[in-house]
Amino acid sequence: MDTPILNTINKPADLKKLSLEQLTQLAAEIRHVLLNKVSQTGGHVGPNLGVVELTIAFHTIFNSPIDKVVWDVSHQSYTHKILTGRKQAWLDKDHFDDVSGYTEPEESPHDFFNIGHTSTSIALATGMASARDLEGKTGNVMAVIDDGSLSGGLALEGLNIASTLKSNLIILVNDNGMAIAENHGGLYEGLKKLRETNGQSSHNIFKAMGLDYRYVENGNDLETMLKTFKEIKDVDHPIVLHVHTEKGHGYEPAVDHKEAFHWHVPFDLATGKTLHPVTGETYTDVIHEQLEKEFTAGTPITAITAAIPGTYDLKRFGKKHPKNYFDVGIAEQESITLAAGQAKMGLRPIAFESGTFLQRAYDQLSHDLGINKLPVTIMVSGGSNSAGDPTHQGIFDLAMLSNIPGLTYLAPTTKEELQAMMHYALHQNNGPVAIRVPSNGVHSAPLADFDAHRMNVLHAGQKVAILGVGSLLPLAEEVQQQLDVDATVIDPRDVSKLDEKTLIDLKKNHQLVVTLEEASLSGGFGEKISRFYGNTKMRTLNFGAAKRFNDHETTAELWHEFKLTPEQIVTEIKANL
Repeated sequence: MDTPILNTINKPADLKKLSLEQLTQLAAEIRHVLLNKVSQTGGHVGPNLGVVELTIAFHTIFNSPIDKVVWDVSHQSYTHKILTGRKQAWLDKDHFDDVSGYTEPEESPHDFFNIGHTSTSIALATGMASARDLEGKTGNVMAVIDDGSLSGGLALEGLNIASTLKSNLIILVNDNGMAIAENHGGLYEGLKKLRETNGQSSHNIFKAMGLDYRYVENGNDLETMLKTFKEIKDVDHPIVLHVHTEKGHGYEPAVDHKEAFHWHVPFDLATGKTLHPVTGETYTDVIHEQLEKEFTAGTPITAITAAIPGTYDLKRFGKKHPKNYFDVGIAEQESITLAAGQAKMGLRPIAFESGTFLQRAYDQLSHDLGINKLPVTIMVSGGSNSAGDPTHQGIFDLAMLSNIPGLTYLAPTTKEELQAMMHYALHQNNGPVAIRVPSNGVHSAPLADFDAHRMNVLHAGQKVAILGVGSLLPLAEEVQQQLDVDATVIDPRDVSKLDEKTLIDLKKNHQLVVTLEEASLSGGFGEKISRFYGNTKMRTLNFGAAKRFNDHETTAELWHEFKLTPEQIVTEIKANL
């Protein structure tokens, strides 16, 4: 049996001695190892399968890292990593966790930025190209940006500046007709016309910005990409290379189900079926039940997403109420300000966001919603202690949102609370209300005397009061059961404004208040509690995440480090009594 060609590739220079036939065989081998790993670990499937050939072609023709490539989002950089000395992380199961799912300079000199969010590559590349010119250096600079990322405002800002440069800059638009889900907006009608006319359509946003332009129809053809890269290497001006590829290329389930296989949990390689499907009720189901109640009752709701409909299964709502459903593409700023405009006209918009993406709209949350006191509801998912890479962190949303004046941030602990908070948010007129969707499994408990701004005392005890925020309320209850004192257990509900009456009442027969939050302690809920009691005899203990970007730690390691296990919390409480 012939030795796999991949075994001979340890650095990009090794590609240059291979024939087209050998490079084609290498592409097949890489596609095989990509699928073998992600089917076991989960990961970005479709984006990586779609760029195997153009990545091989880049590293064959160009000279990395002197010639630099910046991958937008970088979730499509698996082949790049394999070709730049990190193939062991795909060949050996014991090394599957050695590299992150995104580019990371700490791993390799061929990676230039930690990138896990979208629309950044063109702006970064303009900075690198301008610095190269000022320093009198040489080398190509290429930004690879997918068509879905073009809807982000920073991508357009980058294009605007790119057209002013007078030297080498290659902007490769990897156009597979998809973002995470399908694309939305007028920009994509223009790209579609360019594809249909082999790049000849007059509706060309790139030329309109003063950029040179070239179209490649089959970006999954290795010979075509090698020829194209050879022709544009060392170009002396900015050029857009518009390349049409197929998301999921080479794996039928990923081609047939492009959205589902953008990122996929472990799956059966033969069938594409999920190995461990989620069963039972989810908080997504709870949200949709309330949406239908509100819609049926005549509440003028709209549902808005920034290209993550799958996170909340929003197409379920969109199919029933298409006129009330808006997908703005990868543009969180637009999602918030669109909601502000709708609220000003009397609608009740709900923006469905990921906590780790919503930071891109901080200015809009503060100015367009907070200052204007507009009653927009914001659902926030992903609030949890997790690692894997530093770009997707679910611990900063609480500090970010709870400190915007006029914005209320609520943390439900049960499905009943979640629905009550949604109803409250959709019928109040005091300003924006964000709701932190619990990260744990669905919990249910009777709801009595609901007040969104009043702490819910679930058990009244003495000496110690334990406040469990959102998904950590079950942990608070578990700690209470293990203590040898009759501790009070409280569900805070509103994490942006303190219920001072309840906190003052605790001073009568408590000496220690404990806060548990699945979020950064810095700027978080616990700090607010500690500050409130600062000049009193009440002692406080705050448990939560450290202010840092978590990376390669496992979730279990993080929980132990942050002392978020019942045994550790009980020990700390006893030591402070």
